[in-house]
Amino acid sequence: MKIGPVADSQLPVQIEAACDEMEQTYAAGRYSKITVTRNWSKHNPIISGKIARPSAYRWYLRRELIRLVQAGAVIDIIPAQERVDLSSPQLLELIDESEFDHTRKKVFLFGPERVELSLQRLEHYTGTRAEDFQRYVLLTNYQMHMDAFEQMYPDCIQPTRARVQMRAYHQRTASNDGISIVNIGVGPSNAKNFTDHLAVLRPDAMLMVGHCAGVRNHQELGDFVLASGYMRDDHVLDEALPRSVPLTPSFLLNRYLAHLLDERKLPYRFGVVYTTADRNWELTLKLKLQDLKASRSIGVDMESATVAANGFRYRIPSATLLCISDKPLHGQPKLPDVAQAFYEETKMKHLEVARDALLWARADYPGGLPNSDLRAMDEPLLGGPEERE
Repeated sequence: MKIGPVADSQLPVQIEAACDEMEQTYAAGRYSKITVTRNWSKHNPIISGKIARPSAYRWYLRRELIRLVQAGAVIDIIPAQERVDLSSPQLLELIDESEFDHTRKKVFLFGPERVELSLQRLEHYTGTRAEDFQRYVLLTNYQMHMDAFEQMYPDCIQPTRARVQMRAYHQRTASNDGISIVNIGVGPSNAKNFTDHLAVLRPDAMLMVGHCAGVRNHQELGDFVLASGYMRDDHVLDEALPRSVPLTPSFLLNRYLAHLLDERKLPYRFGVVYTTADRNWELTLKLKLQDLKASRSIGVDMESATVAANGFRYRIPSATLLCISDKPLHGQPKLPDVAQAFYEETKMKHLEVARDALLWARADYPGGLPNSDLRAMDEPLLGGPEERE
């Protein structure tokens, strides 16, 4: 199928037909290859990639292909190789990203075999279909936030089986522009694992909603923390992304979060979030204090920097909304009675701020948050000639 310059009224029809054809090709046992010719580009006139299970992110394909044709691109779609057998001994060779340059891709960031495996992993971990994931994703490690989400959206899609490792709930809309929430569990390994696989769905934003230890004198339990940057003591992505690479959250998401916190008169601070792999970091306090003081950190958690690092690698705008649950440096460690009271008091307002920030982002940028700050210097852009490559 070829899609070239076409009247705006006919373009959505042609793109829907193209998506139907790719789904049929996939059902027949083959991937599809998309080739995009962009005559306006001096450096990347032709970009191409292969598509696996297009139904899982049809909303993304529809949106981006329409944008490209509107800009004057010509798109060719043909059947590609047979679908990979996930039981094949060759699978690991096909998905090996040890030497993959994540800064050189955008439209087709992942090969079809990687997409195939990641979609299966997402469904295994969450107990929900990949097609049910929405464009805006909340990440947590507390069931209480899942419960609060269910109260907000009683009809949300839930796991189809009782015991899953990372429960997911989806407030699904017709165009997948609703909100998903996933309990990823505790620690940077879980955060990396889940976001590695989530990335193939190309979400518009992901927001970590968690708790942290406050380390400043004038912070109180229940105060919020917005990350201005991250100190990476998680180490799970050190080989994939050097620790010298600066990581910052999405400015737009932070702006929405700060405005909502101000509007609701909820106390918060901007500052560096220190993410560690050591849940008992207080037991080696002298070593940790050196980093905390040098970085001027205001909170310690176990996932935020990992989520931010994978958001950077995979071009997904991300941010962090943490709530201080303990202050171990000030004689307020996390203890059962105090923790439970704190959880009950904060869980709903915490999740409401996170949800409303994503809804605001959706209203302001229905086509996806701008993410030029996540692009590489030589990366093919998705837009038209006005973007200049």
